[in-house]
Amino acid sequence: MAGHSKWANIQHRKGRQDAKRGKIFTKLIKEITVSARMGGGDTAMNPRLRAAVAAAKEENMPSDNITRAIKKGTGELEGVNYEEIRYEGYGINGAAIIIDCLTDNRQRAVMDVRHALTKHGGNLGTDGSVAFMFKHCGQLVFEPGVSEDAVMEAALEAGAEDVIADEDGSIEVITAPADFVTVKEALEAAGLKAVMAQVTMKPLNEVVFTGEDAVKMQKILDMLEDLDDVQEVYTSAVIEED
Repeated sequence: MAGHSKWANIQHRKGRQDAKRGKIFTKLIKEITVSARMGGGDTAMNPRLRAAVAAAKEENMPSDNITRAIKKGTGELEGVNYEEIRYEGYGINGAAIIIDCLTDNRQRAVMDVRHALTKHGGNLGTDGSVAFMFKHCGQLVFEPGVSEDAVMEAALEAGAEDVIADEDGSIEVITAPADFVTVKEALEAAGLKAVMAQVTMKPLNEVVFTGEDAVKMQKILDMLEDLDDVQEVYTSAVIEED
């Protein structure tokens, strides 16, 4: 991890996500629909739906689109019945990957995921093969220069699990998934807006990639993220930019 900058990696990931904004509305609508189907259409009673709606509003999704997606989930409107599937696998050098899918065709999803992994040197694992290497949590990241004391005070008061000050000056706030939106809103009310905020699978250990290995690993991640059935890709790989 020598020379590894948490902040540089966050910016790298965010930059790649921003480059794929064309697919973000489709993914958000699917997540809202499935969340409403599984836990009901009331955001006050359904933390997952509340987080999905908050993410949609962050992307300036029109309220009508959000309402329609919720109604499709609760059955008030007709919609596609998506199945939630998680695949686990490995990139190169043993880097762990979790791939969360929402699909109406399980066979297509697994074929596409397997192909994306194996084409550039990865492979599909069995259920549970890498999930234990990750923590399911809410994560908010603040850029260097933001007051650590202010973040810590507001976050812990709102019920965050942990506040981590990284060597490069960035600050991470970790929450239970159900508390994510509450903590995020409390921080924003205190004038503290995270540059990256998400409910995620956070790797417990990271594998740093440089040079040719970084290029190969990034190709695997890009190919997975470009699949229509894939909602999220989590990995222990950290891609160092030259």
